[in-house]
Amino acid sequence: MAKNEEVKHGVIFPAGEKNEAFAQYFVGQSYLQSLVADPEVNVGVGNVTFEPGCRNNWHIHHEGYQLLLVTGGEGWYQEEGKEAQFLKPGDVVVTHDGVKHWHGATKDSWFEHIAITAGTPEWLEPVSDDIYLNLEENK
Repeated sequence: MAKNEEVKHGVIFPAGEKNEAFAQYFVGQSYLQSLVADPEVNVGVGNVTFEPGCRNNWHIHHEGYQLLLVTGGEGWYQEEGKEAQFLKPGDVVVTHDGVKHWHGATKDSWFEHIAITAGTPEWLEPVSDDIYLNLEENK
């Protein structure tokens, strides 16, 4: 049984539907619930839920940023050239403009965060199993 299964139902906000729109940029299954979709507000706010082992590809936000507010489960965040950070509820991550990074669940836990995003994403290669599974061993 996976840890933090309560996350799959949404901890604070609903988990949302399967994240089909961005599925090609994820390894594993994620869910997305848009929280702010006002065309006059140039910032996206969404609740992203990751099944155990799910992570997004490396990506960069151009002319913008991303803030992650961790609300449930256990996950990882890593910037290119830096050590991965283990994430738990209450953690906050700030990703600055132009920084290559990825984030997702640990191998054995559901994970959820609110993503506040501005700018244009550039989706890159998946995080390799070699990198990801090695992180799990060193948690």
